[in-house]
Amino acid sequence: MALHMIKLVVGADTIEDLLDWRRAHTEPGKPWVLRTRQTPKRAAEMIDGGSVYRVFKGQILCRQRILAVDTVGEGPNARCEVSLDEEVVRVVPTPRRAFQGWRYLEAKDAPEDLNSEAFGDIPPELARQLREVGAW
Repeated sequence: MALHMIKLVVGADTIEDLLDWRRAHTEPGKPWVLRTRQTPKRAAEMIDGGSVYRVFKGQILCRQRILAVDTVGEGPNARCEVSLDEEVVRVVPTPRRAFQGWRYLEAKDAPEDLNSEAFGDIPPELARQLREVGAW
């Protein structure tokens, strides 16, 4: 069973903001790499079908499949680079409290992919309001 990673997004309020930042700060053709301080001890489980779930302003909104987890550098300069698939998959918005760094996310606790045919392209703020009143 796949093991996932969950990470807060800082500096972007929406998925579109994240994609805009990526286009502005990355050369075309470069892989999407997420850098963290700590290399996951369970990296092999994450590569076997795992994804990075991203939290925007207290809501998990999307995921990206993990392609590789590598440690670069040595000693105090060692860092982790998580290579991600370019495809950003929207998921059913799920509340999540703030935390530092990243956390493991078991497959049983991961939100389902969002069925865009059923809901169309609903703006994130409207989706949040609908969830709050129990209509979604």
